[in-house]
Amino acid sequence: MAKEVTPTKRSKKQKSMLVPGLIVLFLFLFVSFSYYAYQIVYTPNVDTKDQETYVYIPTGADYQEALDSVEATGVIIDKLSLRFMAKLMDYDELVKPGRYKLENGWGNRQLIGVLRAGQQSPVKLTFTNVRLRSQLAEKLAIAVEPSEEEIDQLLDDQEYLQTLGFDTTTVVSMFIPNTYEVYWTTTAKDLMERMHTEYNKFWTAERKAKAEQLGLSQKEVSTLASIVQAETIKSDEKPRVAGVYLNRLEKGMLLQADPTVVFSVGDFSIRRVLNVHLQHDSPYNTYKYKGLPPGPINVPNISSIDAVLNPEQHSYIYFCAKDDFSGYHAFAVTEAEHRANARRFHQALNARNIMR
Repeated sequence: MAKEVTPTKRSKKQKSMLVPGLIVLFLFLFVSFSYYAYQIVYTPNVDTKDQETYVYIPTGADYQEALDSVEATGVIIDKLSLRFMAKLMDYDELVKPGRYKLENGWGNRQLIGVLRAGQQSPVKLTFTNVRLRSQLAEKLAIAVEPSEEEIDQLLDDQEYLQTLGFDTTTVVSMFIPNTYEVYWTTTAKDLMERMHTEYNKFWTAERKAKAEQLGLSQKEVSTLASIVQAETIKSDEKPRVAGVYLNRLEKGMLLQADPTVVFSVGDFSIRRVLNVHLQHDSPYNTYKYKGLPPGPINVPNISSIDAVLNPEQHSYIYFCAKDDFSGYHAFAVTEAEHRANARRFHQALNARNIMR
């Protein structure tokens, strides 16, 4: 006779089989979730392919715009996990503008952590071969967030510049060409203040004393340095050229510096200064007006400034380019010697058919 299993006994048996199954299911889900969570947090999600990659998050950008900027770099492997982690870390409430370097192999947690902490990568700011104030604004704007127009507006603000001790004709001398580290989000005004600080650091007590011995202000040194820089690209010749102009100033002579004429005319393609150029009426035309021009004709570099502060002691009054086109100059004490040197150079120009 078959033995009957009561409903109560059957339920107990099913329950005893169900509990281990639930435990296994729970453990499976827990392990799966833990693994996925680990993947989201720690698995590398940045692949730069060993190339320097930066993301720029503009001032005022919101959460969506910030993440769009990150993804636009093209180095994010899993965008969904990045956004999940960003929400988990409250990045939507902690967006900070800046320039951030994305490192190869970063996980989402590390990447979002850097962004929300505002740990910017500094920009190396350099500016060389700057002739005009507008060019200075352009070069500065390449490295920082403020626009060329914003920077140029300050460079043209006479009232503001007076608070720094400059005006619109001398302000370029405040910028000492070097390599500086700044943050991309530096404002135009903060950038000006930084350059003013660097200017004051550059003008040490020793440099100030040398300028005083020459009877020149710091701005006048920079103005003369800009002429020296325009005259020669040879650093070893700069102190000699500076000595020539200092001799002329001491004698009360016209400087007669061709680069100032070119600057006053505004045509920087001129290779040969002619009489028509010399007649141009401008306070920068040192063939017409004695002394130094109102301000620098370019942004002089450190070697040019130091050449003026440490000029070669000599009796030369004249110089002109050598006829071998080496970039060096022939120097003379007398006008007769100078005319002979100039004649040879003009003959060389004519031979090469260089008219202007």
